[in-house]
Amino acid sequence: MVAPLIAAKAYAAAQEIGAAGSAGAAGPTAGPDFGHMVNQAMGDAVSDSRTAEAQITAHMQGKTNLIDVVDAISSAQTSLSTMIAVRNQMIQSYQQIMNMAI
Repeated sequence: MVAPLIAAKAYAAAQEIGAAGSAGAAGPTAGPDFGHMVNQAMGDAVSDSRTAEAQITAHMQGKTNLIDVVDAISSAQTSLSTMIAVRNQMIQSYQQIMNMAI
């Protein structure tokens, strides 16, 4: 089953982003900035897709192995799936807030 593996990798990546963002926190109640975490995750997703494209190009030129291409594509796919899940949760949260009674 691939889905649990993808979820575990996404969770580990989120933990790393959170740990990196909280390293310079001012106090125990201050956490990582959500906007910074989202921007960093988006940057990682773009970087992973560019790496995958570079690996595909290198493979077509005969400079790399197929396993490197598959690994890069898998990483890019995981990053994209994570970003889509985050986007969906943000939209769902926004819709719930908009439906709240005042």
